[in-house]
Amino acid sequence: MTDVPDRLGRMVRQAQATGRIPAVSAALHRADRPLWTCTVGDTGNDTPLGPETVFRIGSVTKTFTAALVMQCRDDGLLDLDDPIGRHLDLPAHGDATVRRLLSHTAGLQREPHGDVWDSLRAPAVDEMLADLARVERVLPAGRRFHYSNLGLALLGEAVARLRGGTWAEVLADRVLTPLGLTATGPHPTERAATGFLVDAYSDEAHPEPPADFGAVAPAAQLWSTATDMARWAAFLADPAAVDPDGAVLSAATVEEMRWPLTPTDESVWAAGFGLGLILVPQPERVTHVGHDGAMPGFLAAVYGRRGGQGTAGAMGCAVLGSSGTGVEVFDLSHRLLAAAAEHDPAEIEPWRPGPPAPDHLRGVPGRWWGEGFEYVFSWHDGTLRARGADDPAGKPPAVFAPLPDRPDVFRTVSGREVGELLRLTRDERGVVVRMHWATYRFTRTQETFDGYDFRVGD
Repeated sequence: MTDVPDRLGRMVRQAQATGRIPAVSAALHRADRPLWTCTVGDTGNDTPLGPETVFRIGSVTKTFTAALVMQCRDDGLLDLDDPIGRHLDLPAHGDATVRRLLSHTAGLQREPHGDVWDSLRAPAVDEMLADLARVERVLPAGRRFHYSNLGLALLGEAVARLRGGTWAEVLADRVLTPLGLTATGPHPTERAATGFLVDAYSDEAHPEPPADFGAVAPAAQLWSTATDMARWAAFLADPAAVDPDGAVLSAATVEEMRWPLTPTDESVWAAGFGLGLILVPQPERVTHVGHDGAMPGFLAAVYGRRGGQGTAGAMGCAVLGSSGTGVEVFDLSHRLLAAAAEHDPAEIEPWRPGPPAPDHLRGVPGRWWGEGFEYVFSWHDGTLRARGADDPAGKPPAVFAPLPDRPDVFRTVSGREVGELLRLTRDERGVVVRMHWATYRFTRTQETFDGYDFRVGD
């Protein structure tokens, strides 16, 4: 059987050949294996192609701007429900909220005023802000998903002003340097590949002109390597492993960013948007989180993998290509992640006996009934948990944390009814005889809502 690196390398070579992409660079990051890289083709210039080759990553840039926004939120500099006009002096559309701009539900038109993609001349910051008076809100705010580079550009400028620097300076100081993403930046280096448009009816590859995105840089300006981007994807999937001290963002904040706020298609729920992140569901409760990117001559796909059997910690993949039409790049990142999890799965940790539930909770583990359905409460890994008796094996349980000043009251911290309270009721002997979860009554036997016990009957 072909070993996994060879299998993955063959997938990259096939995508490069099928997609007729002059250069492809792929990398796979995971906590339990050495970094895997593969490059195919050539740069189109005098520099050799290798893992250090720099490609334009386009809209993957948005994920970095989103991280800067969330840092500002965590530091108390803004609220996600603030109107953007609270942080920028705007002639129009100042009521668009930070949250809606991050999730592409603010309704703003896609690009700044003018024919940016015709002239390849992006506006300066002052020009972009002044021209907002000529920009359309093409949909009512909150109505539905509508992708907007302009929206992320506004957020990037707000972050820059709140931090007292340029967007690029703030990004380098607060994200790139702490995570060691030394090859990532707003400008190409001497190791940059040339971007091409490959002719549809011949093998000729036309070099694309370089384009500086000016004020719209926070939406699409960055250049990087596949190795840097695989690490960034791993951070988005498993921040606690990549950034254990939370120097960039806490794991809870990244989890908030990953929650889907809108589908991108009302009929085919194949992808959604969180706070600046694309979420792509996979079979068996697996999610790929990250972003795609496209700029003249370049395509990029940067995704981390969460959930499912075989998924390793800090698992992220990046595929970068030097063709504006080599769409095989987009699917390849997802296929590499799936193949790695299937053919080189993470090690299975052995089960070991643990301590029993605390004395005051000894009567809770077991079967309970609520709303006519059966639930199983259990004690695992030092926490009280619950799951429906008929839940599929891969569905995560609800997990409860005790309130420090109320020993018989717990907060649901993950899973079903997250955020809601679980209250225990005891009889005169101190035995737990009833529970209320999100105010619904849970009893040891199946009962109607008015307390009729089927086991006892009339």
